[in-house]
Amino acid sequence: MTHKIRTHKIANKPTQKIILNGENFQLEEVVAIARQGVEVAISVESEARIQKARQLVDKWVKEGVRIYGVTTGFGALSNVTISLEDTKKLQKKILLSHAAGMGDEVADDVVRAMMALRINDFCRGNSGLRLETIEKLAQLLNTGIIPVVPEKGSVGASGDLVPMAHLSLVLIGEGEAFVDGVRMTGAKALAKKSISPLVLAAGEGLALINGTQFMIALGCLALHDALNLCKHADIAASMSLETLMGTRSAFDPRIHRARPHIGQMKAAQNMLKITENSEIISSHKDCSQVQDAYTLRCSPQVHGASWDAFAYVDRVIRVEMNSSTENPLIFPESEEFLSGGNFHGQPLALACDFLGIAIAELANISERRIERLVNPQLSGLPAFLVEDGGLNSGFMIAQYAAASLVSENKVLAHPASVDSIPTSANKEDHVSMGAFAARKCRNIVENTEEVIAIELLCGAQAIDLFTNFKAGEGTLAAYEVIRKQVDYRKEDRLLSTDIAKVKALLRDGSIVRAVEAKVGTLY
Repeated sequence: MTHKIRTHKIANKPTQKIILNGENFQLEEVVAIARQGVEVAISVESEARIQKARQLVDKWVKEGVRIYGVTTGFGALSNVTISLEDTKKLQKKILLSHAAGMGDEVADDVVRAMMALRINDFCRGNSGLRLETIEKLAQLLNTGIIPVVPEKGSVGASGDLVPMAHLSLVLIGEGEAFVDGVRMTGAKALAKKSISPLVLAAGEGLALINGTQFMIALGCLALHDALNLCKHADIAASMSLETLMGTRSAFDPRIHRARPHIGQMKAAQNMLKITENSEIISSHKDCSQVQDAYTLRCSPQVHGASWDAFAYVDRVIRVEMNSSTENPLIFPESEEFLSGGNFHGQPLALACDFLGIAIAELANISERRIERLVNPQLSGLPAFLVEDGGLNSGFMIAQYAAASLVSENKVLAHPASVDSIPTSANKEDHVSMGAFAARKCRNIVENTEEVIAIELLCGAQAIDLFTNFKAGEGTLAAYEVIRKQVDYRKEDRLLSTDIAKVKALLRDGSIVRAVEAKVGTLY
């Protein structure tokens, strides 16, 4: 086995734990666990419910009750009865047989989010797992064991069986995991943290893997990052508006109250705030130009439509985060179990497809503003925003790069949820493809971060070309943050480094914080 080493991203873990109860898990908490190393604990109320459900499972197994996946085979083999003595053996076999993943490893933050979301699901007490099994999963998360999970293999129905199987293998000392950035066997990972491997009880293998946590983990992190992009898109558009000699009149609240989409009204208000007291805009208020190009004038309408799409996705994500997605479900209050289809990823597949499309549009309009900035026939600025053009190419290839990402997004934005393919001998004859929808969505977010970073970089360069006029209060604040990390480009130098620095500012929120400190909270 190759012992791969990679940088471990989490340092200085916060000491306060997030208490999970299956009911009020928040998006911001998932991100804190996934990216900041915050630990989790199971609520006292959940412990009691979990134990009651497990007592019922043990009772039914002893009585020989036919329960799918507990005393029967799986999928198309659900008509095969499993003997009492083989029920434990069955649970290990399902993890081994379903761990058929392929492709690159899933990022650390996604795996940590998967574990946290799975624990929260189990805290609802509908899975029938033993409390010690759920506690063991929490122990993996809290001690920094990160199972190796391949990204490919889930069709998004019957849950995310393949990625969840790889994640769960480590609990029984199988599979592989990263510990402190070093890849090793699951058995060695447990030993390194002084954790004993589990011996699964009846029904536990199926309960561990039969859920939507791969999809929802990707969806949570993509949504969080998309929401972070909203304000940055308005800031970038405002910088472009100013340096392209645009007008603020299109952001008049009366226009947007006449078509009162919430996102549109918020985006327009943001751009008014950001460009307030702009000497650049005031300098040409009496010019002959009647109205601006759509990429400037219609920025609130385009950005706002994406914001409203994010609001819909946010509702879906928050419901799924606090849902029971196994099959069968145990209901301790009525002492019943029911077979159903809560593992089916259709709600997430549609939401992630919609989220990807909405994010891609932020990149689309941003790239067109970048083109206007670097094109002297449209901007009135030096070609490609650089002195001594010809000897210097300036931001020519920055626009190329943005165009490549936008075109890639267009392909990725094709909905996965319109596809389905039957599996398990046609027993599972409609699947959501939600896992692929979520994976694509995350890629679109990352591409769009790069595009908006390029627009911010070009906007800062353009502001430097207006030596006689001061930018708006918000745009000037953004410019100053960027200039602390990236110098004015007087002549050509390595461009990718500058783009990466602005993207880092975008991701950590430095630009938004500076703008809001100057003009007040953006919506």
